[in-house]
Amino acid sequence: MQEAPITDHPGLEPLIPWKRLTWWVLVLPALMVVALSVHSYYLLLLSHVMSGCLWTGADIFMGFILGPVWKHLNPGQRQAVQSRLVPNTFLYMPILAITTGTAGWYVAQHDGFAVSHSAVFPWIVAAGIVVIILTVVGLGVLLPTNLKVLGEIRKPEPNPELLKRWTFRTRRLAIVQGVFQVIIMVVMAYLAIAP
Repeated sequence: MQEAPITDHPGLEPLIPWKRLTWWVLVLPALMVVALSVHSYYLLLLSHVMSGCLWTGADIFMGFILGPVWKHLNPGQRQAVQSRLVPNTFLYMPILAITTGTAGWYVAQHDGFAVSHSAVFPWIVAAGIVVIILTVVGLGVLLPTNLKVLGEIRKPEPNPELLKRWTFRTRRLAIVQGVFQVIIMVVMAYLAIAP
């Protein structure tokens, strides 16, 4: 059974329209691959910092700015925002999460931090735990929930109770993501000045 399109005109767009994906974000993992291929620490660090900033900024925006606004929107307004937001973040968030963590691991290895006898190894472990939590919550819970919401709002008669429950789960988890992004910034700031 084919899903209804996002628009009010059936058949015009698939669930996630390819033209609305943030294809430009693929530049960052490509940059990381080039950096690893040519052994350029600068390019590796650039891919890590750029993807980390974009990921952190998006999570903090959604958790602390969009989240509080969300509760003041009526169901129709929420549906309109979600029908545009979910497709635009479908590629963006996973690519940034994966690139940030992967490039970060290689940066830590280059800096000599990723060995157990390093003085900052506990900070690397803390960063790894936070990145795993952010990635699992983002890809394992938020993304599937957002896709369920998107599928539901495209039905001729969406279930308002389901939408309300999923929307508020997403809102709470966005706040959790924002808090963990603040924690990772504290860890990264320490690692930037670590001996």
